[in-house]
Amino acid sequence: MKHIIFSPSCFNLLKTSLLAFSMSAFLPLSAQADVSNAEASGADVICGPDANSQRRLPGIANSDCIALEKDPENVKALPEKSSPTPRPVLLDYENKIIGFDDRWRIVELVGYEENLLDPYNRNVLKADRPLYDDWFFNISIVSDTFYENRRVPTPVGLQSSRNSGDLGVFGSSYQQALIENLLFEFVYYKGDTTFRPPDYEFRFIPVINYNATYLDEILGVNVDPADNTTRYEDFIGIQGLFVDKHLRNVSDNFDFDSLRVGIQPFNSDFRGFLFQDSPFGVRLFGNRSNNIFQYNLAWFRRLEKDINSGLNDVRRTLRDDDIFVANLYWQDMPVLGFFSQATIIHNRNGEEDNNRYDENGFIQRPASLGGERPKSYEVTYLGYNGDGHIGRLNLTVSAYQAIGTIRNDVFSQRDADINAQFFAAELSRDYSWARYRLSVMYGSGDSDPYDDVAEGFDAIFENPQFAGADTSYWMRQGVPLIAGGKVAISSRNGLLNSLRTSKEQGQSNFTNPGIRLLGAGADWDLLPELRVSFNVNRLWFDDTTVIEVARNQGDIDTHIGDDVSVAIIYRPFMSQNIVARASYAKLFAGQGYKDLFPDEDPHSLLLNLTLSY
Repeated sequence: MKHIIFSPSCFNLLKTSLLAFSMSAFLPLSAQADVSNAEASGADVICGPDANSQRRLPGIANSDCIALEKDPENVKALPEKSSPTPRPVLLDYENKIIGFDDRWRIVELVGYEENLLDPYNRNVLKADRPLYDDWFFNISIVSDTFYENRRVPTPVGLQSSRNSGDLGVFGSSYQQALIENLLFEFVYYKGDTTFRPPDYEFRFIPVINYNATYLDEILGVNVDPADNTTRYEDFIGIQGLFVDKHLRNVSDNFDFDSLRVGIQPFNSDFRGFLFQDSPFGVRLFGNRSNNIFQYNLAWFRRLEKDINSGLNDVRRTLRDDDIFVANLYWQDMPVLGFFSQATIIHNRNGEEDNNRYDENGFIQRPASLGGERPKSYEVTYLGYNGDGHIGRLNLTVSAYQAIGTIRNDVFSQRDADINAQFFAAELSRDYSWARYRLSVMYGSGDSDPYDDVAEGFDAIFENPQFAGADTSYWMRQGVPLIAGGKVAISSRNGLLNSLRTSKEQGQSNFTNPGIRLLGAGADWDLLPELRVSFNVNRLWFDDTTVIEVARNQGDIDTHIGDDVSVAIIYRPFMSQNIVARASYAKLFAGQGYKDLFPDEDPHSLLLNLTLSY
């Protein structure tokens, strides 16, 4: 029995000649004749694709048929008589190169126009196509404007007071601030970065800052009382200036090693608890096992900062403050959807012989706490950080053990060992358009400032995105330790009660009262454009002994107060190009706060507008 396979339906071998005859009726007349002749000669006939491979044989159209003779080595193609045009065969393309436009330039053939003002459509300034070859350029511009109306404890000026009748230590707490940051980010890089890192990357991030501050008391904005109560400053800082070289790929999935040198942003953990800054450094980084593991090996040296803007001041020499980092991220560990990170960070500060006064004339190093005694230290942080979700629960966790030594500690005036702990966790769950959060935080405090062990935890340069972030009063405002030294209990944009002069120019201080926090919050996406956030934190000192010694005051309670804040975030285009935020925070003072400051509940109003291109 002869077999016919009809390709359009890809039937199995047909068993009967009657069915073969009915199928051949669908072929062109010339092809039917060839089939008949082939069958008459005793050969099997295949039309179009082979039934087993389901593929069209090379050079054979669906309407073509070939005869397979009884001799399997003798295969002849039947002539095609339904088309006068000869079909190309593979040999026609031998030693020939066919050019195709790449995926960026092919749209030019259809007349697609660019718009340099539109960051979402084709735009050469947003790296939508190469400048030439495979070199791209991207520019980002961000305007970030803040207005603050706040109540912060403020001392009466040492020489005199602006207000008549101010005979006590505390003056008017009313303050206002206007801050404008204009950020430019220029990126020039080589390589198709869709699935792999760039071969070369050059990045430059200048920031132009203008700030105006008004206080009711003199000697708050400047050490010179002639400067009265208002300060106007502008500054240009460099927050990024580095080159990134892709060293090699180590797998077919573009696992890689890269080297980055220069002023570069770096965050040591998921929420900025320990070290989030833009220092100068050298960083080797990459990933393995299809991005399951990521690593960093880095050395950084901190830059001096402008005290009023908080930006890097590249006009000054680098600080004698080194940070060595080694960390490893493990994706989907211990469960799917959760990142784990193990980290070791060593901070070596050698500024024992370095005195520093800021731009306003106030001393920053050494700290004016327990006497202005120069110090230096070496501290190693051993940490675990995790971030992700376990089922429907979102979880962030961070834990650090700090060990090291201090030379000439602030109160004991002798060497001391560092032994301090830190823990923070945030648990949340999403319900459709709402997220509810629980937060807990602990930073150990020092129970005896005169012994040879410093037990208060302090970070290198914290910027925590946690428990309400900068909408929280205690996190946003720097609260000074009035009549206890020229230091702050908590730094601006920080949570730790570290008794530092400032985050920007001061040194870490491991003789501090520590912190305990318990918080709850909620985020409600009422509209795609509108989010409302609410947060409440109860705050305590872990141990008030250090503050009692600094203030020469006994029986200071540990309860700082209840920090309540609410924020409204509006994005009119449902994107990050225009973001308006308004937040209000109030600290309902606890007994510990009342023991330190006048009996009032401080508060702050924050208005923020961010425009991005």
